Amino acid sequence: MLRQVARKTLLALPLLFIAVFFLVPLGLSVAISFWERVGLRVRPAFTLHSYAEFLSGVRFAVLERSLFVAAEVTLAGLLIAYPIAYVLAVKASRQATRLVLLLFTIPFLVNYVIRTFSWSYLLSRTGPVNQALIAFGLADRPVDWLLYSDFAVFIGLLTSYMPFMVFPLWLALAGIDRLLGSPPLASFLRITLPLSSPGVFAAVIFGFVGSFGESAVPIILGGTGYQLMGNAITSTLDVLNYPLAAAMSSTVIGTMLMLLAIWYLAFDLRSFLGKILRWRV
Repeated sequence: MLRQVARKTLLALPLLFIAVFFLVPLGLSVAISFWERVGLRVRPAFTLHSYAEFLSGVRFAVLERSLFVAAEVTLAGLLIAYPIAYVLAVKASRQATRLVLLLFTIPFLVNYVIRTFSWSYLLSRTGPVNQALIAFGLADRPVDWLLYSDFAVFIGLLTSYMPFMVFPLWLALAGIDRLLGSPPLASFLRITLPLSSPGVFAAVIFGFVGSFGESAVPIILGGTGYQLMGNAITSTLDVLNYPLAAAMSSTVIGTMLMLLAIWYLAFDLRSFLGKILRWRV
């Protein structure tokens, strides 16, 4: 009896935490998105004005750009992360796999804003990248488009979220049994790739949602006026337009929840974890 009560209590604590610090703020954000702005104040109401302003104004172009950039970063991250995860799951030893996965976690010990600022130095006119291009004769003067451009934002987002994509891909690939005697390419196309699809979709969620709602990278590497959804919401809050900011935030959160719902309904969690649950030293 006491054991059952202890289990229910341990289960209730994280559920209560999620309810208080996630569901309640989320509900408030959705509710405020339907309120009216009256001068510098907001008034409870039920109107779609904020959503209409968001979808018909210049911020809709920010939404389109954010979707395109997020899809671009996710695709590039997937093309880089999948081979890395495949080698770690299939070819590398357990010791090497642990070491590489540990190395992927080390950058997250540094604040991501600081890591992003490091790219602003690397890509600057006097930075190492431009110096290398000039030294190898690939450019006769510093290249200006490396920083404060779409390219810089792409690099910043890719390096920020691609490491997150490696872990679910490795988790899915490590749980797939290999078919001995089958040609490698045929085995990959018929067995490995389909069975790793839950990990692929999970990696897509990590890359797409993170890039879609990013705020620091476009400010630091995109320069003045470069906006994605994250810093567009911040700039809307700066002018005290809380209903519009809430509508934009609800759109981002709705996109994230939709992707999570598709992943949950389309894939069996056991097929994602596979035998990795029984992986031992």
